[in-house]
Amino acid sequence: MIPRAAALLLIASSLLQAGEKQAGEKPAAPRGQVQQNSDTPTTQQLFAQEHWQQVVQSVESNSQRSPDLNYYYGVALAHLARWDDARQALLTGSRERIDDKRFPLELAGVAFKQKDYGQAAFYLRRALRLDPRDSYANDFLATTYFLQGNYEAALQYWNRAGKPEIDDVRVEPQPRVNPVLLDHAFAFSPASTLHLDDLLATQARLDGLGIFPLRRFDLKARPDGKFDAVFHAVERNGWGNSKLEALLRLFRGLPYQEIHPEYYNLGGNAINIISLLRWDAQKRRVSSELSGPFAQDPTWRYRLGVDLRNENWELRNSFTGPAPVAAALNLRREELRADVTRFAGPRLRWSAGGELSHRDYRNVFSATTLTPQLLAKGYELKQSSQVNYELLRVPENRFTLTSGLSLEGGRIWSRSVQSFAKLQGSLDSHWFPRARDDDYETRWRIRAGKTVGQIPFDELFMLGLERDNDLPLRAHIGTRDGRKGSAPLGRNYVLSNFESDKKVYSNGLFSFKLGPFVDAGRITDTSAALGSRRWLLDAGVQAKISVLGVGVVLSYGRDLHTGHGAFYSSVAP
Repeated sequence: MIPRAAALLLIASSLLQAGEKQAGEKPAAPRGQVQQNSDTPTTQQLFAQEHWQQVVQSVESNSQRSPDLNYYYGVALAHLARWDDARQALLTGSRERIDDKRFPLELAGVAFKQKDYGQAAFYLRRALRLDPRDSYANDFLATTYFLQGNYEAALQYWNRAGKPEIDDVRVEPQPRVNPVLLDHAFAFSPASTLHLDDLLATQARLDGLGIFPLRRFDLKARPDGKFDAVFHAVERNGWGNSKLEALLRLFRGLPYQEIHPEYYNLGGNAINIISLLRWDAQKRRVSSELSGPFAQDPTWRYRLGVDLRNENWELRNSFTGPAPVAAALNLRREELRADVTRFAGPRLRWSAGGELSHRDYRNVFSATTLTPQLLAKGYELKQSSQVNYELLRVPENRFTLTSGLSLEGGRIWSRSVQSFAKLQGSLDSHWFPRARDDDYETRWRIRAGKTVGQIPFDELFMLGLERDNDLPLRAHIGTRDGRKGSAPLGRNYVLSNFESDKKVYSNGLFSFKLGPFVDAGRITDTSAALGSRRWLLDAGVQAKISVLGVGVVLSYGRDLHTGHGAFYSSVAP
């Protein structure tokens, strides 16, 4: 490995030499019918001999400049470090000959020498639209993205040229996870070409292990033109990597009358135990989940879980102001579940599982709001399946678009047997506007759900903020006086969540992000007493705080229809 500064100098030097070689190879006679004059042959000869000052003098003495003369002129000015003049000459030539890739290539070189990597990438992409197979342009563009720290974009263009070759794969610092398991998670190996799909598949497998909350890959240039791939990660182990982290993780939910006993990487095998204990008198809950890889294979992961709930519900049409109770009940629910997830390549992930549950409703008060079918007691057997597929990835812009589809089918044995199915779909766009870092991270997620058949009350969808709900409308709180039921419920929904986060401060141990959000949604039901009756629109601001990897989210949202505001806090996973 060589120092970064030396690597950059080496790469820049090789690019300059390649550019000079290319410039020397391309002083061909003008394409098509171009008017000749006596100065053109002399200029071509001076250009081929790299007499740059004489080229400039020769062209400046010519009152009528063809595109080729502007090309010679711009390249000569660039070698004399007259960057602005060179850029103007090349732009003039490119406007007259828009299908000549030499001009955007040289404009990229001018921008690169001025360290304007974004502009260099712009011109190189233009050149590649004219000739996608140009190996010099692909290599140049990949190097530009590499210097910006955008390794995915760099790999996309290097791969077209059969690069980069990886000499060694290192892990720094060495984690506690089983080396065999970690090795299986890597889809590439030393002494091979690193392909973008292999890097993405590796990242998906590492995320699936659930023990690397922060991770990144670096490519370190070597003097021989090869690279070392270096994996850096923060690893979760046991209760925490320090007593302070362990205490923060365990008691992060204390303000909400809950604790989170969690143990990661059991035996170094990426086996995780994640639990929740809540003693809130209105919504008691005990849950625990065990997950791990099958037979040291990170492409397969199992999950076993148990969930016990004792909740008091009061159905109202608002979490604030006058809102009479439309229905009330006590829900007691016990659940056992198991599923398996498959990481099938860089873009596809699917899972399948089953669930056995029992529910009981007590102290029920309901006029016509809750039907007998909604209040069906007894055992339920449910099968679930889910698939997520990456529809689009634009590494140059650090943008991804992922789709998701889930299907649940269940049957309840109550006084009469009733069946139901729930279908949900999602589109999730994720964008990092900066070439590196996660500053101004922007996400827009659209989801929709549809229910058919007779479902029990606890299978209804909810739109709102509630600790056990994952369909947020951030100006609608799902509890009032501690009891659930103040956010809209229903069988079918559409939900849009948009947010953008500005990184205000980060030092590795502590980070603070702040940004706006906009939520829009609607939920419907066959019962007139349920649903939202109209589209709901919320907007506001949220702050994300992280200390030693333990996160808290603070949000303030405003209902744009009623003007009601809502402040809410929650712990991040």
